[in-house]
Amino acid sequence: MYTDLAKIPARYIKGVGPDRARLLKRLGINTVQDAFEYFPRRYEDRSDITPIKDIVPGTFQTIKARIVSSGVFKTRKGINIFQLGVSDGTASLYCLWFRQPYMKRCFQPDDTLILYGRIQKTTRLQIIHPEYEIIRGPQGREETIHTGRIVPIYPLASGVNQRSLRRIIKNGIDQYLPQFDDILPEYLISRHKLFDIRSAINNIHFPADEGKRLLARRRIVFDEFLILQLALALRRRQMKSATTLRCRAIDLSREKEFFTSLDFEPTGSQTRVMEDIKSDVLSPRPMHRLVQGEVGSGKTVVSAYAMFLSCACGRQAAIMVPTEILARQHYIILNRLFARLGISTALLINDMSGQEKRVVLEGVKRGDIDIVIGTHALIQKGVEFNQLGMVVIDEQHKFGVEQRAALKIKNNNPDMLIMTATPIPRTLAMTLYGDMDISVIDAMPHGKRNVKTMWVDSSRVREVYDFVKRQLALGGQAYIIYPVIEASSAVKSEGAAAMFEKLSSTVFKDFRLGLMHGRLDEAQKTAVMSDFRRKKIDALIATTIVEVGIDVPNASVMVIENAQRFGLSQLHQLRGRVGRGKDASFCVLVADTTTDEARQRLEAISRIDDGFEIAREDLNIRGPGALFGKQQHGAPLLALGNIISDVDILEQARHEAFGIISSDPGLKDPCHKKMRLKLMERFKDKFYLGLTG
Repeated sequence: MYTDLAKIPARYIKGVGPDRARLLKRLGINTVQDAFEYFPRRYEDRSDITPIKDIVPGTFQTIKARIVSSGVFKTRKGINIFQLGVSDGTASLYCLWFRQPYMKRCFQPDDTLILYGRIQKTTRLQIIHPEYEIIRGPQGREETIHTGRIVPIYPLASGVNQRSLRRIIKNGIDQYLPQFDDILPEYLISRHKLFDIRSAINNIHFPADEGKRLLARRRIVFDEFLILQLALALRRRQMKSATTLRCRAIDLSREKEFFTSLDFEPTGSQTRVMEDIKSDVLSPRPMHRLVQGEVGSGKTVVSAYAMFLSCACGRQAAIMVPTEILARQHYIILNRLFARLGISTALLINDMSGQEKRVVLEGVKRGDIDIVIGTHALIQKGVEFNQLGMVVIDEQHKFGVEQRAALKIKNNNPDMLIMTATPIPRTLAMTLYGDMDISVIDAMPHGKRNVKTMWVDSSRVREVYDFVKRQLALGGQAYIIYPVIEASSAVKSEGAAAMFEKLSSTVFKDFRLGLMHGRLDEAQKTAVMSDFRRKKIDALIATTIVEVGIDVPNASVMVIENAQRFGLSQLHQLRGRVGRGKDASFCVLVADTTTDEARQRLEAISRIDDGFEIAREDLNIRGPGALFGKQQHGAPLLALGNIISDVDILEQARHEAFGIISSDPGLKDPCHKKMRLKLMERFKDKFYLGLTG
């Protein structure tokens, strides 16, 4: 009889109780299952026992020795030190514990110990605060968990140490592991030669050897990927089976008129993606497509084409963007384009008067307005479309799954086009967006210039400012970016507001500066960006609010102060604000690095221009976990799986998941029942997966 370990509180593990249970909550360990799934972050191999005569000072060593003396003494400063003298017959050493005289009660004369720690050599060999294990079992044998084996090292929180957590998890395994149910059917375990789940849990925490640790990890990673891919397969099936009023044909003359109205010839890459979209619009099922495009690759015209097709089929379209600045910019561009085609557009943002909003809402409801450009205001109460056929989500990573779904659910499954300027490697796309069809704009528009990127330390900032002034004197414009609006004790960085005042009165006193940050109201932001676009501002001092969608072709210089504080993808997005015009463009990173990771980021952004290569490098530097941001609600974090190194397991799990859902879409087969329950536990929103009961 198996027990649902997710329902047994962690306080029932031997040695826990109410007080320790409160400490475990800091680690997110609330149940027995949580304890099983709290995996080590690394391991130390303490299995190689070295004779004391052969140990090397300055290294970590494991020794097995017998207690020959013990006692407590005080230093001249009155600090109590507990000391053990031990010997293995080849030599002796001493173990010291500071301010822990009570340790004397833990040991008995002649106890045999396994000890692990860093060897020090003073007038004698010693170890300060070693890990230890007392061997007192039959014939002096007992299973060890802290020494003499491959030992797990866990992430910790205040009040919890490695030794106590290791013992708690071991007690939980001894107590409850036989009741832990395996969710995988036998045919999958056999086909992929996987460990059974109980062996996997035991060996991921306390591996018998390195080979078994790797087999345990493979099994747990397979489970993680399989559950995620099952969810994506179910979601994809649900979307593909949705029904709505579909477009049967597109007037070719109107389509030709759209392309004639453009001021440029689309690239082959743009044309290919537009053909994908057209095929979706004409298909029997609603579109659900992700379009990836490098910064400046021309995603806007692709989204405009998608909205045009919806209007050509007699339906409305909406585009949702994350900021009001970007919404206004899109409105200006799209209104100019669609006015030539007789297609009406409107802007819907919170920073509008009540009367302005009412006019737009009434026009949308009647169907007099064909395309609405807006922010989150589009999903607020009171927004009713006459017949919405196309939803475009721009800069999708700024929205959560629920927000993206709101327009779709609310409006009877229109076609949905998700746009991202953050290139996503194939394995990450499979993991996060496996429910979507994916298109890539992989070529830049003709004449698009690369941006020369350089990294300097803060001692050269005056040289950087002199360079900026020369570019401004030639008629260019510049961005100077800071991580924060105002400096604080928590953030060691100049603030944009203070630097605007300082630079305006000193270095750039002969130029016109503007200030842009998130605390300005929408009218102020709009005025500043309008002045910058019309060259009434020479240099814009700003925070990362300009990271997304700002298009000022005359801006040719980007200076990013304290660049070590920014992520690699964010640096690439910021750099994308320049290089959009005809002039040579530059990005200067001003940074004093304090960590290897920051140095790697700055070196990467300085040498790499391609967004997909940037994304791959970001994955290599930060690991995949950092890319599952809070916006990706509904996609569980991978505790062990790594989409870079585990791509073979990911592809196996994806193949199995989509095959299972194809043959058993409701997971009704008895052998799939446990996976179904796991899915419903992990994904609380049953509607999102189409599962009931």
